[in-house]
Amino acid sequence: MALNAIAIPAKSGTPKGSIVILHGWGSNAQDVAFLCSLLELPDIQFFIPDAPFPHPYSTQGKMWYDLSYANFQADFTQQSDLQTSRKALIDWLNSLEAQSGIPLSRTILGGFSQGGAMTLEVGLSLPLAGLMVLSGYQHGALNPSKEIPPILMVHGRQDQVVPIAAAHRAKANLERLKASIEYREFDMGHEISPLVLNEVYAFVQKALL
Repeated sequence: MALNAIAIPAKSGTPKGSIVILHGWGSNAQDVAFLCSLLELPDIQFFIPDAPFPHPYSTQGKMWYDLSYANFQADFTQQSDLQTSRKALIDWLNSLEAQSGIPLSRTILGGFSQGGAMTLEVGLSLPLAGLMVLSGYQHGALNPSKEIPPILMVHGRQDQVVPIAAAHRAKANLERLKASIEYREFDMGHEISPLVLNEVYAFVQKALL
């Protein structure tokens, strides 16, 4: 299953790295494309793929897998739609260098909410420059490669969609794997606030620039 994506070239004309952003449940690539301009990273090219499945309640929305009856303490990994999305996303990421000219070692993978969960699902086993998990969670057992990319995790203490406990669980499990994690909590809900963008900007500067 091929993924469609929005590609935003580096404003400088000479990219030093790439960032892939995965949207959340019921959103789409167009919804999160505005983040690229807010980050003011002229030497970075962005890729924003659409999830492969239509959302059940939104005509324009997409999903990586069904979350209609979500329990963020559950193991999602046996869902067939998640398995399909996982393979499609890994295949797409592995083909990205041929399209962009930038290797995965100079690429950051990040996502919001369900996109953050997909970031952990596929990113731990790929040779990426870094992972960004924004208001995300963990699907089930983590399957990292020998070297885990550095990770930025940001979550809102008042998140009413993905409870802060889900972030704590993912963080604890990543720490058991000896992952290098920058973890931030803010007094906010399920959102990407200016505080989050500041953390993303700083992380990208360290990882790619």
